[in-house]
Amino acid sequence: MKKIFVMLLMAACTTVVGAQVKFAHFNSADILQNMTEFKTAQEEMQKLSAQYQEEYTRLMKEYQTKGEEFQKLQQEGKTAQAILQSKAADLQKMEESIQNFAQSSQQDLQQQEAQKMEALNTKVMAAVKKVAEAGGYVYVLDLSMCQRLNTPVAFVNSAQSTDISAQLKNELGVK
Repeated sequence: MKKIFVMLLMAACTTVVGAQVKFAHFNSADILQNMTEFKTAQEEMQKLSAQYQEEYTRLMKEYQTKGEEFQKLQQEGKTAQAILQSKAADLQKMEESIQNFAQSSQQDLQQQEAQKMEALNTKVMAAVKKVAEAGGYVYVLDLSMCQRLNTPVAFVNSAQSTDISAQLKNELGVK
């Protein structure tokens, strides 16, 4: 029984070793940049960023105006100390509020972008899986990951690896 199992295991290993392993590669950054959904997401992010910037500018102008009024009251010397202290506290609160707004708007922008990119990456990876299975590819490497890391993580011998970017674009309806 043991001999039969060992012989079957050796036969299976020989079959796997003898089989041709197919490799493929693609560039997700190139594919994403050509997707209409990506362009739409970028436009939405630019609009949201502009809204936040507009509000930030408005808040800063208001803060500056109140700060100038406070300085004027201080310089005149006719305003009661309690009123000046109250106005100084209001300015401090306003400054903190502006800082909180800047932080929360930046966090929201990052979160919105991450959500949009996650949805797009999920769509691309579903297409990669479909193309890889249809083409019988064992390994598929995203070249843009190597570029993002700015380090030679992997070497792709184009003669022995198939570029499936065109197939992925076709699968995703990208021109």
